[in-house]
Amino acid sequence: MKPTTLGAVTVDELTTVAAAYALAQLSSTDGVSGPSPGLENAAATASNLANSADGKAGAVVTNADNGAKNDTLATLGTLANLVSLCSSASPGCALLIHLATPPSGKAPTDTVAALVDLARTPTLSPAALYTLSRKAAVYHPALDKPPTAWTLVLLYTDTDLYASGRIALDGKGNVWSSTNWKPGTQVGATSINVLNPVGAPTFGSPIEGGGMTGGAWGAAVVPGSGDVWMGSFGGASMVKYSPTGQILSPSGGYTDGALNHPQGVAVDQKGNVWIANNYGPEAAPGGGNVVVYPGGDPAKAIVITGGGLNHPFAVQIDGYGRAWVTNEGPNGAKLVGTKFAPLIGKFGGSVTVIGPDFKPTSFSPIQSDSFKWPLATAVDARNDVWIANYFDSSVTEIHSDGSVAGAFKLPRGAIPWGNAVDGSGRVWVAGFATPAVWLLCGADTSACPPGSKTGAIVSPKLGFRSKAFQHFTSIQIDQSGNVWLSNNWSKLVPPVGGTGIAELVGAATPVCTPLQPLPTKPVSASATSCPHQSAQALPPSLTNASSSTSTWVWVVVGLAVVLVAALAVVVLRRRHRRDQVPPRTGPEAS
Repeated sequence: MKPTTLGAVTVDELTTVAAAYALAQLSSTDGVSGPSPGLENAAATASNLANSADGKAGAVVTNADNGAKNDTLATLGTLANLVSLCSSASPGCALLIHLATPPSGKAPTDTVAALVDLARTPTLSPAALYTLSRKAAVYHPALDKPPTAWTLVLLYTDTDLYASGRIALDGKGNVWSSTNWKPGTQVGATSINVLNPVGAPTFGSPIEGGGMTGGAWGAAVVPGSGDVWMGSFGGASMVKYSPTGQILSPSGGYTDGALNHPQGVAVDQKGNVWIANNYGPEAAPGGGNVVVYPGGDPAKAIVITGGGLNHPFAVQIDGYGRAWVTNEGPNGAKLVGTKFAPLIGKFGGSVTVIGPDFKPTSFSPIQSDSFKWPLATAVDARNDVWIANYFDSSVTEIHSDGSVAGAFKLPRGAIPWGNAVDGSGRVWVAGFATPAVWLLCGADTSACPPGSKTGAIVSPKLGFRSKAFQHFTSIQIDQSGNVWLSNNWSKLVPPVGGTGIAELVGAATPVCTPLQPLPTKPVSASATSCPHQSAQALPPSLTNASSSTSTWVWVVVGLAVVLVAALAVVVLRRRHRRDQVPPRTGPEAS
């Protein structure tokens, strides 16, 4: 993405709203600042909302994919009308400042600060601010009713960007997406898509070949090299791309490790590529394993079994170099193609944790009543792990020692699929059955409204909504604080693939990309805004806990062996005594 230099710029209400939202996560009372590429990408995103040259609405927000098809252009106009109230000594300006004051109680100092607060906390005063906006009619279109939140959402499309499955972001902010189907069909896609940070196709997208057949829910960028790995679900292989989109894998993809319908993929601190080898929906119960390509070398593939692995779906790495794997649960081969197909995996699921030694931990599998088809997994900066539970419409938090901290309910029918943790430790959850995005307070409650508890919904109760939203399977956060979402399906019955990728502008705390095991906020104070992460040493508390668990297991096994041996001795002695008694004969014998 090449920067654009303008000879002159127009500053009006529209460009003010656009810049405030796009740069919200990089703004402070001292102005706007931040490390590359988040800063320049955010500035470029502002141009999608408003044209700095002429002060009019931007080319993206007014195009055929957005414009009248969603509420973003009207929301932009409504916010601009609010700002116009401050162009003169209007009492409405003071009211705007008051209504845009965040829960912390610190009032914004001017209209730009008020807009930044609305972008960061979109749930502020929707009804009252809407009513206030009706006092001005400078910009059209404008909303005709109060929004549920002050969010700005953009939809991006590309050739063959249909049924986006899984998103991964690279170090420059490019958006890599697998796709499930070819447009208008349920035939496995043979290409992937790549969008630049402002949503335009790049690297010759769509990129065809390399063994891709039906993109899986697996996409990961290798920190450092920038190489990209994606799963080919239908092709039972992994496809590797260079940072500029060149295919590096063989024509049939990499199949080492006997890949069978691979799903999730993650890269650890040593560059090992972890693959959730799912085996597909019709495999026998207990099927599946985890395959690792050490250092990204398929020829050295390691196959991991045990630990309760059962149709593994997602895999994510923690700060200790351990892999957390969700298991979908019992198979549903007999239900496939029937009206009961939605029940596949509904009544089971678990989580397996695998150490850096490629061995399942002693506390695996982790069980919870909330695990009803557990899918996506995300790790926070405290090494707590967050699991999206599809049929339970909940998110489960697990501590690093494997203990379940809690299960937090979403509205009934949410059916979450994807999740992500932002740079403040808050948890973003993407709904599949309900096209909405929920924001949960994370383990660090200081980043949430006063009085919030871990797991509390801090978005609208029914989630952030937009007409650009469809049925999601994936969610990721970039270095500017934008939230990217896979529109996987547009219709549930009968299934129809989704259109494009949606972007929620400036709403999240930025995260370093490509995603490293622990989500960290980019910083300007170091030579590298996102330093490479090395695996942390497992603390004694966790080491001892694992050892203690293992010891007790062996104690129980030992006692069982002793008991069985003792019973055997008793039985043998009784038989010996019986054998020493002479057999009775004659009438008494009967």
